[in-house]
Amino acid sequence: MSSPDYIDLSPSPLALLEALRSIGYTLDTALADIFDNSITAQATSISVQFLWNQGEPWLAVIDDGKGMTAEGLVHAMRFGSKNPMEARDPNDLGRFGLGLKTASISQCRRLTVVSKKNGKLSGCEWNLDSVLGEKADRWYAGFLSGETLSEDEFLCSFAAERLGDKKSGTIVLWRNLDQLIDRFGQAEAESAFSKLLDDSRHHLELVFHRFLSPEGGQRKIRIDFNGSELEAFNPFNSSHSATQELPSHTFFVEGKPVTVQPVVLPHHAKLSREEYEKYAGPGSYLHNQGFYVYRNKRLIIKGTWFRLIKKEELNKLIRVRVDIPNTLDHIWRIDIRKSQATPPESVRRELKQIIARIESAGKKVYRQRGSVTARGRAVPVWARRAAEGTVFYEVNDEHPAITSILQDSPPDSRKRFKDCLALISSTLPYDLLYHDSADDNTDLEYPEVDRERLLAIGRVIAKTLAEGGTPEKEIPERLLGIEPFSRIPDLVDEIFTKVGGIRCLKKSKA
Repeated sequence: MSSPDYIDLSPSPLALLEALRSIGYTLDTALADIFDNSITAQATSISVQFLWNQGEPWLAVIDDGKGMTAEGLVHAMRFGSKNPMEARDPNDLGRFGLGLKTASISQCRRLTVVSKKNGKLSGCEWNLDSVLGEKADRWYAGFLSGETLSEDEFLCSFAAERLGDKKSGTIVLWRNLDQLIDRFGQAEAESAFSKLLDDSRHHLELVFHRFLSPEGGQRKIRIDFNGSELEAFNPFNSSHSATQELPSHTFFVEGKPVTVQPVVLPHHAKLSREEYEKYAGPGSYLHNQGFYVYRNKRLIIKGTWFRLIKKEELNKLIRVRVDIPNTLDHIWRIDIRKSQATPPESVRRELKQIIARIESAGKKVYRQRGSVTARGRAVPVWARRAAEGTVFYEVNDEHPAITSILQDSPPDSRKRFKDCLALISSTLPYDLLYHDSADDNTDLEYPEVDRERLLAIGRVIAKTLAEGGTPEKEIPERLLGIEPFSRIPDLVDEIFTKVGGIRCLKKSKA
């Protein structure tokens, strides 16, 4: 068979660039894409600066990340600078190698990027009016050397002000924001500009809340709009004592973990009116129930059940955090704007099972105002594991009651104890449990444990926490976050009233 004759069908820059401007970015999703690059560049501070400038508005995103060399900058300004199928660093928030360019030109006709690395400043620019003019048939970007940089007085002074005293960093500057003027008209554009930026601020406080207020050991990133610092908005209201974090579940797809954390928000009776309305979010609790999918801790999609169930009033307090790594992008079908994702069938099956387990908890809170529970996820005695459609349960050897025994045991006894736990895990009677749970005439209950025995276990855990340096006032709350004490809060009170508090626990070691 003869090979076909190959002909050059390179896309027309004029046609393709104008088409790329209409992918569907809004100002907030465009800014989020720029932030992704800054975070990937290990920035600790991101500043958005903007000015209406008497009808010629501009906007700049400045970060203190590791910056780019001239060669690196030119590569970054190429459309499709990285194959989305290539392996990425686990902390990389990029995807298609298009975000910087497509996000920017969706909002402006002149994109200029200036970056500093190793004390050297480099610049590169896409000016659509130039590309679509005399160079309309070629993909020409402008490289800004020292001389050409100095000719642009605004850019030169701005770069000196923002990057002059920094070892490294990057400025993404948008000028000629034609989409804004064309959409609203000159008379309304200034107020629309302010409104869009205010809405974008709220959007970014949600999308990047896990960077603005990171979990233990994570890097914090400061973000500001014209000097006004953004405040993290956690849609799960995790700091409230009436928020219920149900047991989390981790399953594996292609050997990579997907972690699901269900949360039931507090009933309105436990919140002030202001706080209740704040956490309702745009469109109300009914609209914002469902899964919140995070890719490398960055929110991708929120408030959806992926059509696994319908949104209904009784489920409106349920929100479920789903954490996925960037190594599963190909099966989640992440879009260019990184604002949509579709789970594969294997994930949908797991999520559907999780929904079935959590619906009753959310409905109970909605109907009965809920019950007081410890803040944070209860440490389970039994850990659920899932991989490629197979689910099994095993005794959680990280449960404090178990770790306290392991810590106090000699090596030989420790090994025999672990072997015993493995034996118990391997003999869980799944068939009987399945049969009993499916029988409508049978109620499954926890076996009754002698209260004195539970008190003794609780005292051991409390003493271990105290000796490990946990502050006295935090120990009761820590116990309330551990099974079975999370289900029996009055038992925790008794542990401390009977033995006279933490100091007594510490002394009892002697």
